[in-house]
Amino acid sequence: MSVAQRLSDLVYATGWGVVRGMPEPMANGLFRAAADFGARRNGPGTQQLRRNYARVVPQAGPAELDELVRAGLRSYARYWKETFRLPGMDHKKIYRQVQDAVVGLPLLTAALERGKGAIMTLPHTGNFDVSGIWLVGYQGSFTTVAERLKPESLYQRFAGYRESLGFEILPSEGGAYRLLIERLRANKIVCLVADRDLSKRGIPVTFFGEETRMPAGPARLAAATGAELLVADNTFTEDGWGLRFHTPIHVHGREDVGPATQRMADGFAADIANHPADWHMMQKLWLADLDDDRRKALQGSR
Repeated sequence: MSVAQRLSDLVYATGWGVVRGMPEPMANGLFRAAADFGARRNGPGTQQLRRNYARVVPQAGPAELDELVRAGLRSYARYWKETFRLPGMDHKKIYRQVQDAVVGLPLLTAALERGKGAIMTLPHTGNFDVSGIWLVGYQGSFTTVAERLKPESLYQRFAGYRESLGFEILPSEGGAYRLLIERLRANKIVCLVADRDLSKRGIPVTFFGEETRMPAGPARLAAATGAELLVADNTFTEDGWGLRFHTPIHVHGREDVGPATQRMADGFAADIANHPADWHMMQKLWLADLDDDRRKALQGSR
């Protein structure tokens, strides 16, 4: 394990150990101050966030982008503050708050009534763990996939955290696709974050007018099982959270995987454009931002 990996593991362990027990006003102030420091420091992640927001709000001038980046970092800081505090929060209260705000619930109900399961896809917006707590309270456990973080102890921390919330966690490596198919055939719910995939297996899509790649997994699963695919929009509100289901997508065979992934991307884009500050994408997403070798490799993989 490298020094950087040990440090990363220590930071997250401290977060769950210390932030969880802080008084709420102290935690709010700490994470807001950290976000504002990040905006002033303007490191590589913040610079990429600004470039990403410039695609979402192309009409924005420099001052508006400055304010959007500050708001986006505060939203991202809120996500992490809640991540560290959720294990000790009242999950029944969270369920009731989200239940009062959820929109599009009949779409999820109808998908499950078909008996083929449901696939919820979402971008990196709001706090999807909060939406997961609501889903556990509403329907029972659901299945999702987690990246195999390094070191292994860090992956285990995140897997253990989400399992403590009632989620079933599958590692991205090691037969996850087969198990997801089994869950859907048992009329269960699968949730997948799906707004970024720059592997050679990603599907080319147009996103805010430029080319990128998004994972083929959601549409492939829908094609293989007949499950309906729904876009989930997670948002922050002043005193809680919002959740909306929309864009039901039926995938008619393998030939429809590409068009279905584009429809999914269009659903993500509409949600992100409505509340861009809640989109926490600090990585390179569009092919135009990649170095020449990486971009040519991806374009040559079609």
